[in-house]
Amino acid sequence: MAQKKNNIKERQIGKKPSVKKPFIDPRYKSTFWTVVITVALFIFFIINNTRSVPESGPYPPGFTDSSHPSPEKKVSSELDFTHK
Repeated sequence: MAQKKNNIKERQIGKKPSVKKPFIDPRYKSTFWTVVITVALFIFFIINNTRSVPESGPYPPGFTDSSHPSPEKKVSSELDFTHK
């Protein structure tokens, strides 16, 4: 004879499985992280550029100002916009 399985489900009155609510809505997750990283980079940019510039140290041995040639003007007159 065939046996009948009795699956009796208890009624769980007042017992709901706890649904874990995410910290950030999944729709806005990438936007949130984009803003967080952008703000962090902006803060580091400000910190990096507001520090005082260290004083220049001594020149290397054997350095003279005359050893470096002054830059020569290599722009053709057609590209030079300084004349009227």
